[in-house]
Amino acid sequence: MEYKAKIGLLAVLAITLTAVFLFINMGSNWSYILSRRGVKIASIILTGAAIAFSTVIFQTVTNNRILTPSIIGLDSLYMLIQTAMVFAFGSSTLTMMNKNVHFLLNVGLMVLFAGLLYKFLFKREGSNLYFLLLVGIICGTFFGSISTFMQVLIDPNEFTIVQDRMFASFNNVHSELLTIAIIVTALTGIYSLKFIKYLDAVSLGREHAINLGIPYDYVVKRVLIIVAILISVATALVGPITFLGLLVANVTYEFMRTYRHRYLLVASMLISIVALVGGQLIVERVFTFSTTLSVIINLIGGIYFLFLLLRERRTW
Repeated sequence: MEYKAKIGLLAVLAITLTAVFLFINMGSNWSYILSRRGVKIASIILTGAAIAFSTVIFQTVTNNRILTPSIIGLDSLYMLIQTAMVFAFGSSTLTMMNKNVHFLLNVGLMVLFAGLLYKFLFKREGSNLYFLLLVGIICGTFFGSISTFMQVLIDPNEFTIVQDRMFASFNNVHSELLTIAIIVTALTGIYSLKFIKYLDAVSLGREHAINLGIPYDYVVKRVLIIVAILISVATALVGPITFLGLLVANVTYEFMRTYRHRYLLVASMLISIVALVGGQLIVERVFTFSTTLSVIINLIGGIYFLFLLLRERRTW
C-alpha cells in the first residue's frame, strides 16, 4: 500500500504541474495557445517516460546504477548524423528536409547501429555484457571525435545550426513527428510488457536469474533492443538529454525503496515527467528562455553523478 500511495502522490504532482503548464497565463487566444502547449506537453511526457523506462531496465540488465543507455553511443551517433548532413550537404538540408523523413532517418540509423552492435557482440554464446558497454564507449568516443573534426571544418554560420541540435528542445516539436513517436513508443511499450515480469529476477544477476529458470540471454537481448528504440525515438524527437535517465532512475530508487519493477517503472516515468514539466516551467517563467532545459538537467545530473561516484567509492 505504501508504494501505491507514493505513486499516487507522484501522479497528482505530475497532473498538477501539467495543468499549470497548460493553463497558466493563457490570455484571450486560448485555442492557439492550448494547441501549442498541448504538443509541447505531449512531447515532454513521451520523452520523459521513454528515457526513464529505458534507463531503469538498462540499469537492471547491466546491474549497475550509474550507467545510462547513452553509454552505448546513441547520443554521439545522433550528433554525428546531424553534423555529417551539414558538412556534406549544407545547413539548408536540415531546414528543407521533410521532418518525417529526417526523424525516421535518425531513428533508423540509431536502431540499426545498436542492432548491429548487439548482433556482433552477442554472436557467440557467453558474450560478456560489460564488453558490449566497453565497445559502446569506444564507438561513442569515435563518433564524437569525427563530429568535432567536421564541426571545426564547416562554416561558422552553419555550425550554429549544428549547435542547436546539441541541446534538447521542446519548443519546435512538430505534431506529425509526435504522432509517429507516440505510435512507435506505444508499440515498443506493449512489446516490453512480456519481459517486465522477468526483471525482478534479472536484477539478482545472471547466475541467480538462470537458477530461477529465467531465459537470461533471451531477455537481455530483447531488453537492449527495447532500450535502443526508446532512446532513439526520444533523442530524434527533441535532442539528447544525457543525464536525465541517471538522475530520474536513482531518485526513484531512493524514493520507492523497492526492487519490484512494476512500481519502479511507473514511479520513474512520473518522476521524469515532474522533472521535465517543472523544469520547463522554470525555464519559461523564471529564466524567460535565457537557457534550455537540457542544460539545467545536465548540470544537476552531472553533479549528482559525481555524488554517486563518491558515495560508491566510500563503500569499496
